[in-house]
Amino acid sequence: MSRAVWKFVLTPKCTISMPEGAELLHVAAQGGEVCLWALVNPERPVETRRFRAFGTGHAIPAGLSLRFVGTALLAGGALVFHVFEERGQ
Repeated sequence: MSRAVWKFVLTPKCTISMPEGAELLHVAAQGGEVCLWALVNPERPVETRRFRAFGTGHAIPAGLSLRFVGTALLAGGALVFHVFEERGQ
């Protein structure tokens, strides 16, 4: 089984295709974008996963099943985004 670390660029509400069972490693800002790094097995079938990013102090809609992934700071720390994976939707 081969494994690799892949980077995915996130938007405030996005759906990402990644190899099944990918392990989420880290969230950070890079080049002005919020990015997610995951440990993947490129030989696995692809699955779709959904992510949401919310700024500090912004409302998070009720009824979402979310798992915290990480926080990214943009604009020198002036903008802080908290990234969650949507689960079981």
